[in-house]
Amino acid sequence: MSAERRLLILAEGFSGDPHYGKTMRGVLRYRRDDVVAILDSTRAGEDEEGAPIVADVAAALPHAPTVALVGVATQGGRFPPAWREILRDCVTNGIGIDNGLHQFLRDDPELAPLARASGATLTDLRRPPDDLDVPSGANLDVPGKIVLTVGSDCAIGKMTVSLELDREAHARGIASRFVPTGQTGIAIAGWGLSVDAVIADFIAGAAERLVVEGSERGGDLLLVEGQGSITHPAYSGVTLGLIHGSAPHAYVLCHMAGTTEVEGYDGYPLLSLPKLVALHEAISLTRRPAAVACIALNTRHLTDDEARAAIAAAEDETGLVADDPVRFGAGRLLDAVLARVEPLA
Repeated sequence: MSAERRLLILAEGFSGDPHYGKTMRGVLRYRRDDVVAILDSTRAGEDEEGAPIVADVAAALPHAPTVALVGVATQGGRFPPAWREILRDCVTNGIGIDNGLHQFLRDDPELAPLARASGATLTDLRRPPDDLDVPSGANLDVPGKIVLTVGSDCAIGKMTVSLELDREAHARGIASRFVPTGQTGIAIAGWGLSVDAVIADFIAGAAERLVVEGSERGGDLLLVEGQGSITHPAYSGVTLGLIHGSAPHAYVLCHMAGTTEVEGYDGYPLLSLPKLVALHEAISLTRRPAAVACIALNTRHLTDDEARAAIAAAEDETGLVADDPVRFGAGRLLDAVLARVEPLA
């Protein structure tokens, strides 16, 4: 574990929630060695992935955290009132805070002065840089190959699929880079832009900046974390901006097995997988038409036999390779991606 970064994950009231606690779960899966403790008074004394769960900041101090990561997503992206004491206790003890919510802590009239006094650093992961603009065309000059995860719906594992493909690529000695576009991905990778906080006109420009930086970081294969869904009634805009700004050479289409409606929007049907494949390919950047390379299924609600049947059905329906990279490994999906985009540079 790095001596410079010892994470206390703040998950008060949400550490057991797979949806609202997704930042915590992502960091535990992909940056476990950095985590020294989790704060959630409702589960104090338990553990998660081997990390002890403590009741408050005082109980976390013996673990010597240097940074407190806000490990939850909340309704409206704001801190619940009960969190104020937790945040104050962090900064007064000199513990910096990495915050992925829409409510920025560097602007907080109480916490910002306390942090300056203690030397704690407040980092708002969703705060966009001031100099974003529209794309310049640099996305088309990136020497590596770009792969974007897209989805039939939101919150179905697009980030996880990108990370699993990145992990598999590294295991094969491929110079891949995960390109983070949201607060959880930024917390895992240590860089990136949260595109859902960017002015709409500049989302494509932000995506272009990310793939250029990913290439500069040594990536021959850039695995861009998708956001939203192109058919979602609320969050389609960010998806289109990512498609045109990242200028992918190929897509990985993600889908929650068994779902037929948009989550939280009763009566809004999901398109079939073949229609989604055709739609994404049709709306690609006209300078770089991209094809769907494979289907990544999230089968977490199914038994192993049901999952294998769902994968086989998706392959029959689309004619593309399908798999669940978390359950069965990312090897087949990466093979399909490489077959679509090689040579890498």
